Amino acid sequence: MPDNAPSKPKPRVLVVDDQQSMCELTKDAIEPHDFSVEWFTDPLEAFAAFQRNQFDVVLTDMQMKGLNGIELCDRIVSSRSDVPVVVMTAFGSMETAIGAIRAGAYDFVTKPLDFEMLALTLGRAVERRDMQQQIRLLSQQVAAARRGSLDQILGESPVMLRLADQVRQIADSEASVLITGESGSGKEMAAQAIHRLSRRSQNTFVALNCAALPESLLESELFGHTKGAFTDASADRQGLFFQADGGTIFLDELGEMPMPMQVKLLRALEQGAARPVGGSDERPFNVRLLTATNRDLEAMVEAGTFREDLFYRINVIQIEMPPLRSRGTDVLILAQHFIDQFARQAERPIGGLSETAAQKLVDYNWPGNVRELRNVIQRAVALTRYDHIAPEDLPEKIRNHRGKQVLIGGEDPAELLPMEAVEARYIQHVLEAVGGNKTTAAKILGFDRKTLYRKLKETK
Repeated sequence: MPDNAPSKPKPRVLVVDDQQSMCELTKDAIEPHDFSVEWFTDPLEAFAAFQRNQFDVVLTDMQMKGLNGIELCDRIVSSRSDVPVVVMTAFGSMETAIGAIRAGAYDFVTKPLDFEMLALTLGRAVERRDMQQQIRLLSQQVAAARRGSLDQILGESPVMLRLADQVRQIADSEASVLITGESGSGKEMAAQAIHRLSRRSQNTFVALNCAALPESLLESELFGHTKGAFTDASADRQGLFFQADGGTIFLDELGEMPMPMQVKLLRALEQGAARPVGGSDERPFNVRLLTATNRDLEAMVEAGTFREDLFYRINVIQIEMPPLRSRGTDVLILAQHFIDQFARQAERPIGGLSETAAQKLVDYNWPGNVRELRNVIQRAVALTRYDHIAPEDLPEKIRNHRGKQVLIGGEDPAELLPMEAVEARYIQHVLEAVGGNKTTAAKILGFDRKTLYRKLKETK
């Protein structure tokens, strides 16, 4: 940061402890660490001050008169969830500490206090809050700047250029789209891009992870419910299909949907209408359906765990998000995008990757795909001591990664393998590379799926 840049204000800490001596001691101990401290011995007065003023972090004792630490934490989180709360508790009171975390506390510290560690904890809490604010701001800026584009579907590899063309081609169609690909490969971003480029872009995009809800709640989430339909139904609730009316609904992890719910979804799609849980009348909806899965739905159809008629209903158009390991140097384009993003948030002048670090990223196989890369870069930006990302800023598993090879024997004729064994090893290598997706593996190997299943059975 330039020398003439305005100095950043000291983070404001609200300290709450019913012992005045403890408040004064804490203030004297942590203010030299570049904090500004205001303290209260009455938790109710402290909460009133919190509502009137801007604080960056709250440090509260657990046992107090009038309002204990968990109750105060709960009020603060309910009022301003962006302000982290650190709770002080007696040494060894793990149950109390867990209760504070459940109430929304960022962290806890034990008494007697180690003020050096306390200052570090408060500093981390403030940094976390600042980063969250930056992420929200950046998300708004990116959404405004990239509306109508392919958003973060970045890359120059042939497979990504083909994907971008395909997304543009299908955007204005009303056909259902099934997006396949491994976890973390960017399926939801592809769905958002399709929506933004479509005629429905001015209307709502609604997304739901089907694996995140139990079957008993999934129907209500999708189609809504009427008051009194079940125990907790205290009012009518509009389902996602009706919230997305005129727009797009995206159902992620569709392969996790239970069979009975698959029947109800298929009927709603065929009828263009659905009945809320507990309701007597069907209501029409007008949505474009986008779905995604990291599972092999065709194999599930054959196994009887996914309905064939629903599969054909959702699979009018299929696009596949490629795994990051198949995208070559796209990993460096994405890494630079994330470096720019996180460096802005941290207000750090980090320009890019060192040559060695870049090679480490290209060599790694990225089982967690783009999501894993994003986390790695965020960590590296936080840890680096330089104006670039160096190899030592990367996780050990990436620094030490060695690419797998399919071993077929050495030069000694006694070590050479028969063709069947070489083929079996290569098939297994491809399956591992695509995360076990047999449909994708069969395409790479040039087999039909039945041939692949037969060969796998023969090698057992």
